[in-house]
Amino acid sequence: MTLTRTLAEFITATGFDDLPEEAVALTRRSILDWLGSALRGGTTEPARIARKVASRAMPGNDATVLANGERLSALGAAFVNGTASHIIELDDLHQASTFHPAAPIIPAALAVAERRNARGRDFIRAVALGYDVGIRVAEAVNPSHYRYWHPTATCGVFGAAAAASALLDLSTDEVVHALGTAGTQAGGLWEFLADGAMSKHLHAGMAAHDGILSADLAAAGFTGATRILEGPRGFFAATADTPHPERVTAGLGRDFKIVENGFKLHACCGHTHTAVDAALLLRERIAGRPIERIDIDTYRVALDITDNPAPRTPYEAKFSIQYAVAVALLDGRAGLEQFTEERLAGDDVRALLARTSASENPERTAAYPAVWASRVRVTLADGTVLEETVEHPKGMPANPLTDDEVAAKFHDLADPVIGHHAAARLVEEVYRLPDDSPVVDLILPLIQRLPVI
Repeated sequence: MTLTRTLAEFITATGFDDLPEEAVALTRRSILDWLGSALRGGTTEPARIARKVASRAMPGNDATVLANGERLSALGAAFVNGTASHIIELDDLHQASTFHPAAPIIPAALAVAERRNARGRDFIRAVALGYDVGIRVAEAVNPSHYRYWHPTATCGVFGAAAAASALLDLSTDEVVHALGTAGTQAGGLWEFLADGAMSKHLHAGMAAHDGILSADLAAAGFTGATRILEGPRGFFAATADTPHPERVTAGLGRDFKIVENGFKLHACCGHTHTAVDAALLLRERIAGRPIERIDIDTYRVALDITDNPAPRTPYEAKFSIQYAVAVALLDGRAGLEQFTEERLAGDDVRALLARTSASENPERTAAYPAVWASRVRVTLADGTVLEETVEHPKGMPANPLTDDEVAAKFHDLADPVIGHHAAARLVEEVYRLPDDSPVVDLILPLIQRLPVI
Protein backbone atom coordinates (compact mmCIF):
# COMPACT_ATOMS: atom_id res chain seq x y z
CA MET A 1 0.00 0.00 0.00
CA THR A 2 1.30 3.46 -0.87
CA LEU A 3 1.97 6.05 1.82
CA THR A 4 -0.61 8.42 0.38
CA ARG A 5 -3.28 5.71 0.40
CA THR A 6 -2.39 4.78 3.98
CA LEU A 7 -3.18 8.35 5.03
CA ALA A 8 -6.39 8.31 2.99
CA GLU A 9 -7.55 5.09 4.66
CA PHE A 10 -6.76 6.59 8.06
CA ILE A 11 -8.99 9.59 7.28
CA THR A 12 -11.93 7.52 6.09
CA ALA A 13 -11.66 4.85 8.79
CA THR A 14 -11.27 7.14 11.83
CA GLY A 15 -14.54 8.23 13.40
CA PHE A 16 -15.19 10.68 16.19
CA ASP A 17 -15.41 7.86 18.73
CA ASP A 18 -11.87 6.82 17.81
CA LEU A 19 -10.47 10.09 19.10
CA PRO A 20 -9.02 9.95 22.62
CA GLU A 21 -10.49 12.45 25.06
CA GLU A 22 -7.13 14.24 25.23
CA ALA A 23 -7.25 14.78 21.46
CA VAL A 24 -10.80 16.15 21.71
CA ALA A 25 -9.76 18.50 24.54
CA LEU A 26 -6.77 19.83 22.58
CA THR A 27 -8.97 20.27 19.50
CA ARG A 28 -11.32 22.49 21.52
CA ARG A 29 -8.39 24.55 22.76
CA SER A 30 -6.99 24.87 19.27
CA ILE A 31 -10.32 26.04 17.84
CA LEU A 32 -10.72 28.69 20.54
CA ASP A 33 -7.15 29.87 20.14
CA TRP A 34 -7.60 30.11 16.37
CA LEU A 35 -10.83 32.09 16.72
CA GLY A 36 -9.01 34.75 18.76
CA SER A 37 -6.32 35.16 16.11
CA ALA A 38 -8.86 35.16 13.28
CA LEU A 39 -11.10 37.77 14.91
CA ARG A 40 -8.28 40.15 15.83
CA GLY A 41 -6.35 39.55 12.62
CA GLY A 42 -9.51 40.33 10.67
CA THR A 43 -9.27 43.97 11.78
CA THR A 44 -5.91 44.54 10.05
CA GLU A 45 -5.18 46.06 6.66
CA PRO A 46 -3.95 42.81 4.99
CA ALA A 47 -7.21 41.14 6.04
CA ARG A 48 -9.27 44.01 4.62
CA ILE A 49 -7.44 43.67 1.31
CA ALA A 50 -8.06 39.91 1.28
CA ARG A 51 -11.78 40.47 1.98
CA LYS A 52 -12.07 43.04 -0.80
CA VAL A 53 -10.50 40.73 -3.37
CA ALA A 54 -12.41 37.64 -2.19
CA SER A 55 -15.73 39.50 -2.36
CA ARG A 56 -15.18 39.93 -6.09
CA ALA A 57 -13.39 36.71 -6.90
CA MET A 58 -15.10 34.18 -4.59
CA PRO A 59 -18.71 35.28 -4.09
CA GLY A 60 -21.37 33.01 -2.65
CA ASN A 61 -23.51 32.25 0.36
CA ASP A 62 -21.83 29.16 1.79
CA ALA A 63 -19.87 30.42 4.76
CA THR A 64 -19.12 33.41 6.97
CA VAL A 65 -16.19 35.80 7.13
CA LEU A 66 -15.63 36.15 10.86
CA ALA A 67 -14.44 39.76 10.83
CA ASN A 68 -17.61 41.27 9.43
CA GLY A 69 -20.23 38.58 8.88
CA GLU A 70 -20.02 38.77 5.10
CA ARG A 71 -21.14 35.65 3.25
CA LEU A 72 -18.89 34.15 0.60
CA SER A 73 -18.32 30.79 -1.02
CA ALA A 74 -16.67 28.22 1.24
CA LEU A 75 -13.47 28.81 -0.74
CA GLY A 76 -13.70 32.55 -0.17
CA ALA A 77 -14.50 32.37 3.55
CA ALA A 78 -11.69 29.88 4.17
CA PHE A 79 -9.26 32.06 2.24
CA VAL A 80 -10.16 35.23 4.16
CA ASN A 81 -10.41 33.61 7.60
CA GLY A 82 -7.19 31.67 7.07
CA THR A 83 -5.32 34.77 5.94
CA ALA A 84 -6.67 36.82 8.87
CA SER A 85 -5.70 34.22 11.45
CA HIS A 86 -2.01 34.20 10.45
CA ILE A 87 -1.42 37.96 10.53
CA ILE A 88 -0.82 38.85 14.17
CA GLU A 89 1.65 36.00 14.84
CA LEU A 90 -0.37 34.55 17.70
CA ASP A 91 -1.77 31.43 16.04
CA ASP A 92 -0.75 28.03 17.36
CA LEU A 93 2.49 26.15 16.74
CA HIS A 94 3.51 22.50 16.53
CA GLN A 95 7.10 22.71 17.64
CA ALA A 96 8.61 19.52 16.24
CA SER A 97 7.41 20.26 12.70
CA THR A 98 7.71 24.08 12.90
CA PHE A 99 4.17 24.25 11.56
CA HIS A 100 1.22 26.52 12.41
CA PRO A 101 -1.63 24.06 11.81
CA ALA A 102 -4.68 26.09 12.84
CA ALA A 103 -4.41 28.84 10.23
CA PRO A 104 -4.84 26.60 7.15
CA ILE A 105 -6.82 23.72 8.68
CA ILE A 106 -9.52 25.20 10.94
CA PRO A 107 -10.85 27.80 8.45
CA ALA A 108 -11.14 25.07 5.81
CA ALA A 109 -13.01 22.82 8.24
CA LEU A 110 -15.26 25.63 9.49
CA ALA A 111 -16.23 26.76 5.98
CA VAL A 112 -17.13 23.23 4.84
CA ALA A 113 -18.91 22.52 8.14
CA GLU A 114 -21.01 25.65 7.67
CA ARG A 115 -21.77 24.81 4.03
CA ARG A 116 -22.88 21.30 4.99
CA ASN A 117 -24.53 22.29 8.28
CA ALA A 118 -22.27 19.76 10.00
CA ARG A 119 -22.56 18.88 13.68
CA GLY A 120 -20.05 19.85 16.32
CA ARG A 121 -18.69 16.30 16.64
CA ASP A 122 -18.07 16.14 12.88
CA PHE A 123 -16.25 19.46 13.01
CA ILE A 124 -14.06 18.27 15.90
CA ARG A 125 -13.24 15.05 14.01
CA ALA A 126 -12.32 16.93 10.84
CA VAL A 127 -10.02 19.36 12.65
CA ALA A 128 -8.26 16.60 14.60
CA LEU A 129 -7.71 14.54 11.43
CA GLY A 130 -6.51 17.61 9.52
CA TYR A 131 -3.94 18.32 12.24
CA ASP A 132 -2.76 14.72 12.19
CA VAL A 133 -2.20 14.66 8.44
CA GLY A 134 -0.65 18.14 8.18
CA ILE A 135 1.72 17.64 11.12
CA ARG A 136 2.83 14.19 9.98
CA VAL A 137 3.65 15.49 6.50
CA ALA A 138 5.53 18.43 8.02
CA GLU A 139 7.53 16.16 10.32
CA ALA A 140 8.45 14.00 7.34
CA VAL A 141 10.04 16.83 5.34
CA ASN A 142 11.69 18.82 8.12
CA PRO A 143 14.15 20.11 9.07
CA SER A 144 15.62 20.41 5.54
CA HIS A 145 12.30 21.58 4.04
CA TYR A 146 12.28 24.61 6.33
CA ARG A 147 15.31 26.16 4.66
CA TYR A 148 13.21 27.45 1.74
CA TRP A 149 9.64 26.32 2.33
CA HIS A 150 7.06 27.59 4.81
CA PRO A 151 5.34 24.45 6.22
CA THR A 152 2.16 26.32 7.16
CA ALA A 153 1.59 26.71 3.42
CA THR A 154 3.17 23.63 1.95
CA CYS A 155 2.07 21.09 4.55
CA GLY A 156 -1.01 23.00 5.64
CA VAL A 157 -2.72 22.31 2.32
CA PHE A 158 -2.58 18.56 3.05
CA GLY A 159 -4.16 19.12 6.46
CA ALA A 160 -6.86 21.36 4.99
CA ALA A 161 -7.63 18.81 2.29
CA ALA A 162 -7.86 16.05 4.91
CA ALA A 163 -10.26 18.08 7.08
CA ALA A 164 -12.45 18.99 4.10
CA SER A 165 -12.44 15.37 2.87
CA ALA A 166 -13.56 14.15 6.29
CA LEU A 167 -16.51 16.55 6.33
CA LEU A 168 -17.47 15.62 2.76
CA ASP A 169 -17.41 11.89 3.63
CA LEU A 170 -15.18 11.11 0.67
CA SER A 171 -14.26 7.52 -0.13
CA THR A 172 -10.67 6.36 0.29
CA ASP A 173 -10.06 6.65 -3.46
CA GLU A 174 -11.47 10.17 -3.46
CA VAL A 175 -9.29 11.19 -0.51
CA VAL A 176 -6.22 9.88 -2.37
CA HIS A 177 -7.14 12.18 -5.26
CA ALA A 178 -7.84 15.09 -2.92
CA LEU A 179 -4.39 14.73 -1.34
CA GLY A 180 -2.84 14.41 -4.79
CA THR A 181 -4.43 17.63 -5.99
CA ALA A 182 -3.57 19.40 -2.74
CA GLY A 183 0.08 18.41 -2.99
CA THR A 184 0.51 19.68 -6.51
CA GLN A 185 -0.69 23.12 -5.30
CA ALA A 186 1.64 23.21 -2.30
CA GLY A 187 3.81 26.32 -2.21
CA GLY A 188 5.10 29.04 0.08
CA LEU A 189 8.63 30.44 0.13
CA TRP A 190 10.49 32.28 2.90
CA GLU A 191 11.64 35.08 0.60
CA PHE A 192 8.88 37.32 1.98
CA LEU A 193 11.18 37.95 4.94
CA ALA A 194 13.49 40.08 2.81
CA ASP A 195 10.74 42.65 2.24
CA GLY A 196 8.44 42.17 5.21
CA ALA A 197 5.82 41.27 2.61
CA MET A 198 2.23 40.16 3.28
CA SER A 199 2.86 36.86 1.51
CA LYS A 200 3.16 34.93 4.76
CA HIS A 201 -0.48 35.70 5.62
CA LEU A 202 -1.49 34.56 2.14
CA HIS A 203 0.20 31.22 2.71
CA ALA A 204 -2.37 30.18 5.29
CA GLY A 205 -5.36 31.52 3.37
CA MET A 206 -4.39 29.84 0.12
CA ALA A 207 -3.67 26.52 1.85
CA ALA A 208 -7.17 26.61 3.38
CA HIS A 209 -8.70 27.54 0.01
CA ASP A 210 -6.75 24.93 -1.93
CA GLY A 211 -7.53 22.20 0.59
CA ILE A 212 -11.26 22.70 0.08
CA LEU A 213 -10.83 23.02 -3.68
CA SER A 214 -8.93 19.73 -3.76
CA ALA A 215 -11.62 17.89 -1.80
CA ASP A 216 -14.44 19.40 -3.88
CA LEU A 217 -12.68 18.42 -7.10
CA ALA A 218 -12.17 14.87 -5.86
CA ALA A 219 -15.84 14.63 -4.88
CA ALA A 220 -16.73 15.60 -8.47
CA GLY A 221 -14.49 12.92 -9.98
CA PHE A 222 -11.31 14.92 -10.59
CA THR A 223 -8.17 12.79 -10.23
CA GLY A 224 -4.88 13.65 -8.54
CA ALA A 225 -1.48 12.02 -8.20
CA THR A 226 -1.88 8.79 -6.25
CA ARG A 227 1.67 8.89 -4.85
CA ILE A 228 1.92 12.63 -4.25
CA LEU A 229 3.99 12.25 -1.09
CA GLU A 230 6.39 9.43 -1.88
CA GLY A 231 6.55 9.39 -5.69
CA PRO A 232 9.89 10.07 -7.45
CA ARG A 233 8.62 13.52 -8.47
CA GLY A 234 6.39 13.95 -5.46
CA PHE A 235 6.34 16.28 -2.49
CA PHE A 236 9.09 14.63 -0.46
CA ALA A 237 11.54 14.43 -3.35
CA ALA A 238 10.87 17.99 -4.44
CA THR A 239 10.96 19.81 -1.11
CA ALA A 240 13.28 17.97 1.28
CA ASP A 241 16.94 17.00 1.08
CA THR A 242 16.46 14.27 3.66
CA PRO A 243 12.80 13.26 3.94
CA HIS A 244 11.67 10.93 6.71
CA PRO A 245 8.63 9.11 5.30
CA GLU A 246 8.49 6.78 8.29
CA ARG A 247 7.29 9.70 10.41
CA VAL A 248 4.02 9.79 8.47
CA THR A 249 2.88 6.43 9.78
CA ALA A 250 4.63 6.23 13.16
CA GLY A 251 1.82 5.70 15.68
CA LEU A 252 -0.82 6.52 13.06
CA GLY A 253 -4.28 6.00 14.53
CA ARG A 254 -2.87 5.71 18.04
CA ASP A 255 -0.86 8.88 18.69
CA PHE A 256 -2.92 11.86 17.59
CA LYS A 257 -0.64 14.74 16.78
CA ILE A 258 -2.99 17.46 17.99
CA VAL A 259 -2.09 16.54 21.59
CA GLU A 260 1.41 17.87 20.79
CA ASN A 261 0.04 21.25 19.75
CA GLY A 262 1.29 24.41 21.43
CA PHE A 263 0.03 27.97 21.84
CA LYS A 264 1.86 31.27 21.43
CA LEU A 265 1.79 33.96 24.11
CA HIS A 266 3.99 36.52 22.34
CA ALA A 267 2.97 38.38 19.16
CA CYS A 268 6.16 37.57 17.26
CA CYS A 269 7.85 34.69 15.50
CA GLY A 270 7.93 31.52 17.58
CA HIS A 271 11.70 31.31 17.21
CA THR A 272 12.02 34.38 19.45
CA HIS A 273 9.88 33.00 22.26
CA THR A 274 12.42 31.26 24.47
CA ALA A 275 14.55 34.40 24.33
CA VAL A 276 11.52 36.53 25.22
CA ASP A 277 10.62 34.20 28.09
CA ALA A 278 14.21 34.46 29.36
CA ALA A 279 14.07 38.26 29.08
CA LEU A 280 10.87 38.37 31.12
CA LEU A 281 12.50 36.30 33.88
CA LEU A 282 15.50 38.63 33.85
CA ARG A 283 13.35 41.74 34.02
CA GLU A 284 12.21 40.75 37.50
CA ARG A 285 15.83 40.43 38.61
CA ILE A 286 17.02 43.64 36.94
CA ALA A 287 14.43 45.65 38.87
CA GLY A 288 14.83 48.81 36.80
CA ARG A 289 18.63 49.06 36.96
CA PRO A 290 20.35 50.50 33.81
CA ILE A 291 21.35 47.95 31.16
CA GLU A 292 24.75 48.19 29.45
CA ARG A 293 24.27 45.39 26.89
CA ILE A 294 22.29 42.28 26.02
CA ASP A 295 23.73 39.10 24.50
CA ILE A 296 21.46 36.37 23.13
CA ASP A 297 22.70 32.93 22.12
CA THR A 298 20.33 30.54 20.42
CA TYR A 299 20.01 27.86 17.71
CA ARG A 300 20.84 28.38 14.03
CA VAL A 301 17.29 28.34 12.66
CA ALA A 302 16.22 31.06 15.08
CA LEU A 303 18.94 33.29 13.63
CA ASP A 304 18.14 32.32 10.05
CA ILE A 305 14.58 33.56 10.53
CA THR A 306 14.85 36.29 13.20
CA ASP A 307 18.36 37.79 13.18
CA ASN A 308 17.44 41.39 12.39
CA PRO A 309 19.21 43.97 14.56
CA ALA A 310 17.56 46.96 12.85
CA PRO A 311 13.90 46.25 11.98
CA ARG A 312 12.28 49.00 9.92
CA THR A 313 8.61 48.07 10.24
CA PRO A 314 6.41 46.46 12.90
CA TYR A 315 6.23 43.30 10.82
CA GLU A 316 10.02 43.13 10.57
CA ALA A 317 10.13 43.65 14.34
CA LYS A 318 8.08 40.48 14.78
CA PHE A 319 10.95 38.65 13.08
CA SER A 320 13.72 40.33 15.07
CA ILE A 321 14.94 38.39 18.10
CA GLN A 322 16.92 41.47 19.17
CA TYR A 323 13.85 43.71 19.14
CA ALA A 324 11.58 41.14 20.82
CA VAL A 325 14.03 40.74 23.71
CA ALA A 326 14.67 44.47 24.06
CA VAL A 327 11.00 45.41 24.16
CA ALA A 328 10.18 42.54 26.54
CA LEU A 329 12.83 43.84 28.96
CA LEU A 330 11.45 47.36 28.73
CA ASP A 331 7.70 46.67 28.76
CA GLY A 332 7.39 43.35 30.52
CA ARG A 333 5.58 41.77 27.59
CA ALA A 334 5.74 41.22 23.84
CA GLY A 335 2.08 41.64 22.90
CA LEU A 336 0.38 43.36 20.00
CA GLU A 337 1.00 46.81 21.44
CA GLN A 338 4.77 46.19 21.38
CA PHE A 339 4.76 45.70 17.62
CA THR A 340 3.45 49.03 16.40
CA GLU A 341 5.09 51.89 14.54
CA GLU A 342 4.93 54.04 17.65
CA ARG A 343 6.67 51.51 19.90
CA LEU A 344 9.24 50.65 17.23
CA ALA A 345 10.17 54.33 17.01
CA GLY A 346 10.55 54.73 20.78
CA ASP A 347 13.88 56.21 21.83
CA ASP A 348 14.20 53.76 24.71
CA VAL A 349 13.72 50.66 22.61
CA ARG A 350 15.98 51.97 19.83
CA ALA A 351 18.74 52.71 22.34
CA LEU A 352 18.49 49.26 23.92
CA LEU A 353 18.25 47.56 20.53
CA ALA A 354 21.58 49.13 19.55
CA ARG A 355 23.18 47.36 22.53
CA THR A 356 21.65 43.95 21.78
CA SER A 357 23.40 41.17 19.85
CA ALA A 358 22.52 37.59 18.90
CA SER A 359 24.75 34.63 18.08
CA GLU A 360 24.57 30.90 17.46
CA ASN A 361 25.28 28.35 20.15
CA PRO A 362 26.22 25.05 18.41
CA GLU A 363 24.89 22.98 21.29
CA ARG A 364 21.49 24.62 20.96
CA THR A 365 21.58 24.07 17.20
CA ALA A 366 22.27 20.37 17.75
CA ALA A 367 19.31 20.09 20.15
CA TYR A 368 16.86 21.70 17.70
CA PRO A 369 14.01 20.97 16.88
CA ALA A 370 13.33 18.94 20.02
CA VAL A 371 14.54 21.88 22.12
CA TRP A 372 14.28 25.56 21.12
CA ALA A 373 16.68 26.89 23.74
CA SER A 374 17.88 30.47 24.09
CA ARG A 375 20.05 32.16 26.69
CA VAL A 376 19.81 35.88 27.39
CA ARG A 377 22.72 37.49 29.23
CA VAL A 378 22.30 41.05 30.50
CA THR A 379 25.26 43.16 31.59
CA LEU A 380 24.18 46.02 33.83
CA ALA A 381 25.83 49.43 33.95
CA ASP A 382 27.41 48.57 37.31
CA GLY A 383 29.10 45.48 35.81
CA THR A 384 26.65 42.92 37.20
CA VAL A 385 25.97 40.06 34.77
CA LEU A 386 22.62 38.26 34.90
CA GLU A 387 21.47 35.44 32.64
CA GLU A 388 18.53 33.11 32.08
CA THR A 389 18.13 30.10 29.78
CA VAL A 390 14.76 28.80 28.61
CA GLU A 391 14.49 25.55 26.63
CA HIS A 392 10.78 25.39 25.85
CA PRO A 393 8.55 28.39 25.10
CA LYS A 394 5.66 29.01 27.45
CA GLY A 395 2.60 27.47 25.82
CA MET A 396 4.32 24.46 24.26
CA PRO A 397 3.58 20.92 25.56
CA ALA A 398 6.71 20.88 27.73
CA ASN A 399 5.61 24.19 29.28
CA PRO A 400 1.84 24.15 28.73
CA LEU A 401 -1.05 26.57 29.18
CA THR A 402 -4.20 25.69 31.09
CA ASP A 403 -7.71 26.03 29.67
CA ASP A 404 -8.08 29.22 31.70
CA GLU A 405 -4.86 30.67 30.26
CA VAL A 406 -5.98 29.88 26.70
CA ALA A 407 -9.32 31.54 27.46
CA ALA A 408 -7.56 34.61 28.91
CA LYS A 409 -5.49 34.95 25.73
CA PHE A 410 -8.68 34.62 23.67
CA HIS A 411 -10.35 37.41 25.62
CA ASP A 412 -7.34 39.68 25.08
CA LEU A 413 -7.74 39.23 21.33
CA ALA A 414 -11.51 38.91 20.92
CA ASP A 415 -12.97 41.36 23.45
CA PRO A 416 -11.99 44.47 21.43
CA VAL A 417 -13.67 42.97 18.36
CA ILE A 418 -16.89 41.32 19.57
CA GLY A 419 -17.16 42.54 23.17
CA HIS A 420 -16.54 40.70 26.42
CA HIS A 421 -20.01 39.15 26.72
CA ALA A 422 -20.00 37.57 23.26
CA ALA A 423 -16.41 36.43 23.78
CA ALA A 424 -17.31 34.77 27.10
CA ARG A 425 -20.25 32.98 25.46
CA LEU A 426 -17.98 31.83 22.66
CA VAL A 427 -15.54 30.33 25.17
CA GLU A 428 -18.44 28.43 26.74
CA GLU A 429 -19.70 27.13 23.41
CA VAL A 430 -16.30 26.01 22.15
CA TYR A 431 -15.48 24.21 25.40
CA ARG A 432 -18.91 22.54 25.15
CA LEU A 433 -17.93 20.88 21.87
CA PRO A 434 -18.53 18.22 20.67
CA ASP A 435 -22.21 18.77 20.30
CA ASP A 436 -24.97 17.35 18.13
CA SER A 437 -26.01 20.87 17.16
CA PRO A 438 -24.75 22.29 13.87
CA VAL A 439 -21.52 24.27 14.24
CA VAL A 440 -23.16 27.29 12.65
CA ASP A 441 -25.70 27.41 15.49
CA LEU A 442 -23.06 27.10 18.21
CA ILE A 443 -20.37 29.51 17.14
CA LEU A 444 -21.36 31.89 14.42
CA PRO A 445 -24.33 33.61 16.16
CA LEU A 446 -21.86 34.90 18.75
CA ILE A 447 -19.70 36.64 16.17
CA GLN A 448 -20.64 40.30 15.99
CA ARG A 449 -21.97 41.28 12.59
CA LEU A 450 -20.04 44.35 11.53
CA PRO A 451 -20.87 46.43 8.44
CA VAL A 452 -19.64 44.74 5.30
CA ILE A 453 -16.66 46.68 3.92
